[in-house]
Formats: sequence, C-alpha cells, structure tokens
Amino acid sequence: MSGNTVTQPNSASCTPSRAARELGLKRGEFDLAVNLGHIRTVPDEGGGGLRVTRTEIDRLHTEDGFPGTLKQRVEAVGTKDGAELLAVPLGRFTRLARLGVVVPVTFYLNRYRAVVWLYLAEELRQFAADENNAPLLRGRTSAGLRQQLAEGLDLRPRTWRGRHLGFLRRRAGDHPWACAAAVASQLDAVPFAEIVQDPYERAHLNRFRPSPPAHGAPGSPAAHLAERLSMAQDPGEIGWLRADLAQAVGEARARQPAPRPTPGRAAPGHGRPASALAPTEAWELTHPTLQTAAQQSPPESEEPGRSRGLLSRLMRRSA
Repeated sequence: MSGNTVTQPNSASCTPSRAARELGLKRGEFDLAVNLGHIRTVPDEGGGGLRVTRTEIDRLHTEDGFPGTLKQRVEAVGTKDGAELLAVPLGRFTRLARLGVVVPVTFYLNRYRAVVWLYLAEELRQFAADENNAPLLRGRTSAGLRQQLAEGLDLRPRTWRGRHLGFLRRRAGDHPWACAAAVASQLDAVPFAEIVQDPYERAHLNRFRPSPPAHGAPGSPAAHLAERLSMAQDPGEIGWLRADLAQAVGEARARQPAPRPTPGRAAPGHGRPASALAPTEAWELTHPTLQTAAQQSPPESEEPGRSRGLLSRLMRRSA
C-alpha cells in the first residue's frame, strides 16, 4: 500500500495517544507527523482509527537526533513567528499567505472563534534560504495583486484544503474508494450527488468519507466553522474537485464496483423506517440536497416541529 498507511499485523501496536507519548510529541504534533508521512501507521483491526506498530516506534527512536529532529519537522508557527523566520514585516507575511505564496499546514480556532493559521517552520526556513524568493520577500507587490488584496483576496483556506486533500489521499493509500471519498469530503452535497448519481456508490463512498478536522464539541459553532473551512467555496476549486471526483469514482468503479443488494432486495431505505437504516443510508435520506433537481419534490412547509422530506414520509408510512 502506498503512502504512510501500511498493512501489518496489529498485535504489537499502540494507539495514537500512546505513540505520541512514547515519541515525545503533543497529540497535534503527532497527527501532523502522520499527515506529513513522518510516522507510518496501520489500520485498527477493531474498526476505525489508526495504530502505530512497535517496529515503527523503535525505528523513530533510532533516528539521528531523536526526538529533536522529529519535533523540528512538525514545528508549526503562527503569523508572528513566521514573519520572523522570513525576516519580513508582519503585514508582508500576511500578504504572502493570502496570495498563496506560503501555505498553511493546519489551523485552530481561538477563544473568539477566529481562525489562526499555522505554517511549517521548516518550510519557511527553506523558503527564506532560497535566493529565488528574494523578490517576494523584499520586492514591491504589483499593483494588480494589491488591488486583489484590497478586494478581499484570501487564498489561505483554499491552499490549506489542497494540502489537506493530499494528507487524506496519503492516508487512503491505494484503496480506490477511500481515495475518491477523500475528494468527495471537500464537496458539498449538491455537487457530490450530481457527480455520483448512483445511490449505492454514494453510500459506499460515505463509508470511507473522512470527517473534517475536529474543533470543538460536535455540533458546536466551532465545529460548524471547521466544517465550512473544509468545504470548497471558489467556483474554480469546485470545478476542479468535480472533475477529480468523476475520474476517481470511474477508476474505483473499474477496479472494485460498489456493493449492491442481491436481486429482489429493496433499494436503500425503501419501505423501511429511519431507525432500521444503516448510517450511510440515513445520512442520504436526511440530507435533502442529495437529490438532484429532477428528483426533488416541491418543498414542504417549514412550520416548527413538522418533519419534512423523504424521512418524514418514511416515518409516517412505518407508524
């Protein structure tokens, strides 16, 4: 399997939290090291999550300079420290980030729910050391770019999503549906359903769909903000992801068709109450935007307390 996820027996492995402690890393540093491919993981045979083998931990312990070199690879800094590493004013660093010249590696939400972007210190040092970047660090920003910045151009969310998609693909390894699900995770329900029109393929993709980065309690404003940041917003970005998803699903379909029920079995959710549905089926039924425009029925009343859409009809039918 390609990427940083390998297939090995899990008998001599430990959880990510235990591995982080043994490697002298904070949990955020550990997750970043996994995303960057510095720590190889194996699937959790119990279902969901990842584990780290004892062999991998021993390998890292024997590296020259451990643990300092490992911590240096995953050192992430904010705007102020990033500007110091590039030896530029704070405002110039922010402009470089908004223009997509330097790319965030992760983010967090402060107590005011403002997004704080973080950058790999090692990358910034390499950027500063490259003489080809001197005009960007010391030259004058062109009038056209200044105008775009004045109009609100900010590529930080998009460049972070592009990088994060690379992380998700690395974790997916060579599993075709997991790779396709990584792309689908950055598309909203409407373009997702337009590209993947087969309900069985959608359900199969949702089994591998990675969750957005965890920020705050599930359902909290912070969690909703993190989820929005994980979704493509720009039309050009959405168009690129749609094409990428269509290609990925086509390749997955050719290698390993999505499972389907045996002949005579009802389609997903047909004639069954919501309580009897599998999680992926219930997600589709309770997500009204998953139906294409040709399939959607006229919107029902939005009176408080009244159930709406296909789920309500199923529940009334089963009552």
